[in-house]
Amino acid sequence: MKTYNKLGALLLLTTLSACQHQAKPEEQEKAEKKHYCIDKIFKQRIRFDSCTIRPVSEGIPLTGIIESNPDKVISFLSLVNGIIANTYFALGDKVVKGQLLAELRSSELSTLQSEQKTLESQIRVTERKMQSVKSMFEDGIASQKDLLEAESELTIAKVQLEKVNSILSLYSASSDRGVFQIKAPASGIITAKNITPGMQISGESAPLFTISDLSEVWVLLNIYAGNVARIEPGLEVEIKTLSYPDQVFRGKIGALSQVFDSEERVMKARVVMKNSEYKLKPGMLTDVTALRHQNTQAIAIPTSALIFDDNHNFVVIYKDDCNLEVRPVEILTKSNGTAFISSGLNENEQVISRNQLLIYEQIKSVHNN
Repeated sequence: MKTYNKLGALLLLTTLSACQHQAKPEEQEKAEKKHYCIDKIFKQRIRFDSCTIRPVSEGIPLTGIIESNPDKVISFLSLVNGIIANTYFALGDKVVKGQLLAELRSSELSTLQSEQKTLESQIRVTERKMQSVKSMFEDGIASQKDLLEAESELTIAKVQLEKVNSILSLYSASSDRGVFQIKAPASGIITAKNITPGMQISGESAPLFTISDLSEVWVLLNIYAGNVARIEPGLEVEIKTLSYPDQVFRGKIGALSQVFDSEERVMKARVVMKNSEYKLKPGMLTDVTALRHQNTQAIAIPTSALIFDDNHNFVVIYKDDCNLEVRPVEILTKSNGTAFISSGLNENEQVISRNQLLIYEQIKSVHNN
């Protein structure tokens, strides 16, 4: 009898063990369902932002326009009359100092070249005359007055020749081609062009072209009456343009006008911007936010990282591809695309700020099953 009881107990334990072994894969599958991971393809469609501590700031919206720095703009005027023979540049071209831009055919070139030869001959004659007078003065034959007159005559001739040579040099006169060569007086971008081949010009004409050094530009801000008291030199600004909607240009207000523009009903402020990539172009309209920092700091994240659900704000914390956390946060304030967080986040944590809503829904779905 005892033998049968032992055999029955052994069979019962074996059966329970087998049942437990069969249930184990189901438990693992259920556990796996409670875990969500980001796959490699979807990861390329999300963006990560670090939580940083920054001064809490108030954003003041302004508008502005890009303009050339007037101290770095050269408008070329003609000093002689003539007809444009050729042009070698177009509006918007980048040119370097000394580059040939146009050729000017002018009767004044022949006149100047003739005058140059005449003066050179006159100087040679005058130099011989002065040497002769000087010798006679030393021998007591000529007076000091005669010597001074000869020296003065030579000086005048040299000054006139220097003037003619300067004009010929200014226009890089080419004797072979019979034209004045107009070369770029400085490096920069052609921002205005007022000449075409065959066009007649004079010394009273408008500038032939304008070269602007756009490696540094001005952003002229419009400050309306309601914001005048809150804007001051030194304030940091964030500048956005329609041409580069995802890029923020940063600068500081350098000068503030003390005169209110009666026509536009605004006060002007100036921001000097480095523009080494030439992205900012004169005439571009901009949206500007002036930042007034408060005497406190807080965790800052992009407002795009926030998820509003069930009357609460959440973010998705990224630790690794299979370690994600949905966490509620409290917002202190928002300013110009930045949310300042009073609680819920720690410095250097990473939040997902693009397509995070899809991840949020996946995590909720997994946890609710």
